Amino acid sequence: MRRREESAAFREALWVSRCVGQAETSPLDPADVEDLARYLHVRTLEAGEPLQRAGVAPSAVCIVREGCLELAVTGASGRVVIQTLRPGSVDGDIQLLLGIPMPYETRANTATTCLLLHRADFEELLATRPQLSRRWLTSVAQRLARSHSRLTSLLGEPLDVQVAQLLFDESVDDVVVLPQTTVAALWAYVGRRSTGFFAGSPRAVSWRSATARSAFSTAQLLRQ
Repeated sequence: MRRREESAAFREALWVSRCVGQAETSPLDPADVEDLARYLHVRTLEAGEPLQRAGVAPSAVCIVREGCLELAVTGASGRVVIQTLRPGSVDGDIQLLLGIPMPYETRANTATTCLLLHRADFEELLATRPQLSRRWLTSVAQRLARSHSRLTSLLGEPLDVQVAQLLFDESVDDVVVLPQTTVAALWAYVGRRSTGFFAGSPRAVSWRSATARSAFSTAQLLRQ
């Protein structure tokens, strides 16, 4: 039984290692993966259950294993979802590395399973496993580069184009599937800024978006 549990933990750690960084530039040996496996903890969340709170330093790095997490901020215009995280996505490591609080709230969008690396364990791995540290920092750099590209591509664009691009970025296998509450939060700010952009009660959305053009067409349909 013990051997079976260790094998399962090793497989989870191997999956995590494939989600972060690049194997070509930062290959890991079995000992790296074994150490990672020792520190991973599984946590399950019900839909709507919070994982990290805004303004509070994270206690762990989170890797989404199953389900979906949403990142949201609350301001004068209400609660706004700024991004969703799906299997393989990582959250909280940048804030741990910088020693800063979370700038947003993280909560489960649906029933979600996460793999956690607690703060002390994460720091221990980075300090004692150079290849794993390099691999993880490469992952951080990739995510920051994607975020920068996402922001710069939207600068100066009309609100409907921004929302269309957001939907396109959130698509999985060319489909955007979001529950009612997330759709409402994603459009909360836009709905207040753009008269007529959104009217009536939001409903769960499943849009085909095989290309950026179809995403922009979706925005035009929403305006009608």
